Amino acid sequence: MNMTTGLKNGALLMLTAMVGFGIAGCGTSPQASTTNGAAPKAEQVSAQPAKDAKPDEQKDEKKLSGKLVVYSAGPKELAESIQKGYEAKTGVKIEMFQGTTGKILSRMEAEKANPVVDVVVLASLPSAQGLKKSGLTLEYKDAKNADKLIPEWSDKDGNFFGYSASALGIGYNTKLVKNPPKEWADLTKDEWKGKVNIPDPALSGSALDFVTGYLSTRGDSGWELLEQYKKNGVAMAGANQEALDPVITGSKSIVAAGVDYMTYQAKSKGEPIDMIYPASGTVISPRPAAIVKSSKNVDNAKAYIDYLLSDEAQKMVAETYLLPGRKDVAAKDRPGADQIPQMKVDWSWMDTNGDAVTKKFTQLFK
Repeated sequence: MNMTTGLKNGALLMLTAMVGFGIAGCGTSPQASTTNGAAPKAEQVSAQPAKDAKPDEQKDEKKLSGKLVVYSAGPKELAESIQKGYEAKTGVKIEMFQGTTGKILSRMEAEKANPVVDVVVLASLPSAQGLKKSGLTLEYKDAKNADKLIPEWSDKDGNFFGYSASALGIGYNTKLVKNPPKEWADLTKDEWKGKVNIPDPALSGSALDFVTGYLSTRGDSGWELLEQYKKNGVAMAGANQEALDPVITGSKSIVAAGVDYMTYQAKSKGEPIDMIYPASGTVISPRPAAIVKSSKNVDNAKAYIDYLLSDEAQKMVAETYLLPGRKDVAAKDRPGADQIPQMKVDWSWMDTNGDAVTKKFTQLFK
């Protein structure tokens, strides 16, 4: 199926061709794009220990060299900060492609005959579950600090690691909305007619997590709320940033199922935007990272996972207003995971039904 019509199950389409794709190295593989679009360099870079590393830490670390291809669902500033920190620590050069979860999975599908990616960082837990189920992820049970992660956000066998997370809420323009809605159902009221955006779950992994999570708790009756949204003029408006921007500028008043860290980032820059989490609960969407089984740079990939879970990178996560994946790292200037009312979602149901939900949602809102 077309990748943009379903994040998780789209990944499954490339599975058969990719399961043995490590063998494809005998052919000529297309090169991954760097952040600026230039062709990757072929030189090998000798690893240098971090300047502030202790002698014992330097001794224990394996000397690394070469490159690492990372496809990351951002946010951009976090991905770039992690890239710089990892490169400084290891001497390994990262070739980065940044995009939404849907775009990353589409790129992987397009490259399935000659895969180049080593590590994927997604914004949807079911998408990572789908990759694991199809045998496309490499187990890394000995990842450093994995024991400090929130267990529900990661795979117990080390196939993916929820290094961060975002929560979905109701974002609103504080100049236009003086009495913000308090529940999801409030957005069906006449006062919000034509004033609400919702992200497209075919483009946003976190939006798909919200829709499937909501439906997993309510069954088919959950579609009634979404149908009422459509009748009240709720507009499907691209991925997360595209859905949020019109609310910031004032052309819309509210974004339903908005990604919270984007809202808090905009608020910190002085934009008239804020967010509430309905008391009935919402979905916290983990952002998992996984090593791809076909990786030609496994040691570098494992070092990247270790870095994502390190004190240094987890502090970067918090600075970006995401929820840190580690239990011992506090969120910054925003509610922590234990302060957000959560639905009791069924991740297995969400994984299995993501494609069907995306198709029905898209047909409803197109």
